[in-house]
Amino acid sequence: MTTISLDKKINQYLPLLANEEKQSILSVITSFIKLKESLPKRISIEQYNRELDEAEAEMNAGNFISQEDAKKQAEAWF
Repeated sequence: MTTISLDKKINQYLPLLANEEKQSILSVITSFIKLKESLPKRISIEQYNRELDEAEAEMNAGNFISQEDAKKQAEAWF
């Protein structure tokens, strides 16, 4: 179902609901919006590419550890 048809259906049903039912639906919608707002924002493609370039530069400069060393460090956490 397209967004337009969904909106149309919702608008058809809203007048049929009692005030308490509308308040309940509004509460659900509000909780969805709050959840969305609390999620991390997506980064731009430019920022993504910049972070990749920075990580590659770090690796090229020798600033990394081997997988074996990473496993040893992780084992020490537990």
